[in-house]
Formats: sequence, structure tokens, C-alpha cells
Amino acid sequence: MSTWRRPGIGGQEDSRHAIFVGSRGSELARTQTGHVMDLIQQRHPSVAMQLRIVQTQGDARLDVPLSEIGGKGLFIKELDDALVKGDVHIAVHSLKDLPADLATMVALGAVPRREDPRDAWIHKDGARLADAPAGTRVGTSSLRRAAMLRLARPDLEVAPLRGNVDSRLAKVASGEVDAAILAAAGMARLGCSMSTPGSPRWGRAAWRSPCGSGTPTCGRCWRA
Repeated sequence: MSTWRRPGIGGQEDSRHAIFVGSRGSELARTQTGHVMDLIQQRHPSVAMQLRIVQTQGDARLDVPLSEIGGKGLFIKELDDALVKGDVHIAVHSLKDLPADLATMVALGAVPRREDPRDAWIHKDGARLADAPAGTRVGTSSLRRAAMLRLARPDLEVAPLRGNVDSRLAKVASGEVDAAILAAAGMARLGCSMSTPGSPRWGRAAWRSPCGSGTPTCGRCWRA
């Protein structure tokens, strides 16, 4: 989804220049921002657009859980500041990273068509969630996913896991954790498409193309 600065509040506007689009620097953030830019240019091909990368505190501080240092707002503050100052005209976020209350001078501008809303269960050996051995160490940075995991499999161990998609998958492949739960949408947007025979609650997912060197080759989709 994209946010934009409310007209007439702060910043400098000049229609003679390109529209600057703000994004975090991860591959997934840049991919999603590029998707939004493509959608805009399809409807307005004469509009010039430029990508501007903004580093956020959430990206810089990967050594502690988000819940201990301020939560989801750490992924948007610097982008909000850039919007208000006029350094960017639009910022693109994953909707899950936005707090319930946006900054006063920022508005929710648009929400593109939703990708796969499920969570993806990734196990280093391809084991299903139901079949994972007791004590399996599962990495996630999400309080919601951790709560769902503890409800479904209280005998598994939940471990903090932060970083981008590639680094999380690399930690599964290296054995730092045995499994991880990621957003299926992010996997798909990075080209890790999957075939899902499906079931009422669980679906099998085979990643057709790995996202990086040493990436686990199979996983399962978990309907959130």
C-alpha cells in the first residue's frame, strides 16, 4: 500500500519534477515499490518517477525483537518524515508494517490488489508443521505468528528471527533455526512461486525457484 502527504501541509511541491517514491532498502521493499510504480505508470505513462531509498530504524536494528524497541512504527518513521519534508511524494509499505494510527500529516493513498494472504511454513527438511519433531526451533519476528504457532504446536520452540527474506531463509538452511514462518506474499513477489494442492487449513507448497543460495527448497502454506 502507499501513503502520501496531505496537500498543503509542509514540504515543497513542484509539478515540473518527477514524483519521488520512497522505499525501504530491502529487496522485497524495492520489489513491492517497483510494482506500485509500474501500476501508476500503466495508468499515467507520461508521469516521471524516481525511486528514493530511505533507511529506517527497524532495518538498522536487527539485534533485538521489534516488540522491545518500539514495534512496527520503527519501519515507517523515517519515511513519514521524508513525506512531510517533501523529500518523497509517495511511500510504499507492507500494510502489516503500519500502526493503526497514521501520522497527522500522512494519509493512506491507495491499496493495490492483495497478494496471497497466507503465512508460509518453511522447514529445512521439508517437514510439515504437523509432522515436525517436538522441540523444533522455529524462527519468526511476529507476535501473531508466534501465538498461532504455540496454539497449534505448543511442543515447538519459538525463536526470534529478524532480517530480510534471503537472510531468514539462509538461517534455516544453515541450521540456526530448523524452520521459519514468512509471508507467502513476500515469497511470491520475490519470484518464489509455489504450487498449492491445498486443504481446508493447510496447503503444501513447493517453491519452484529458490530465492537465494542455499535456500530450503520446500515449505508449507499456513492459512492465517
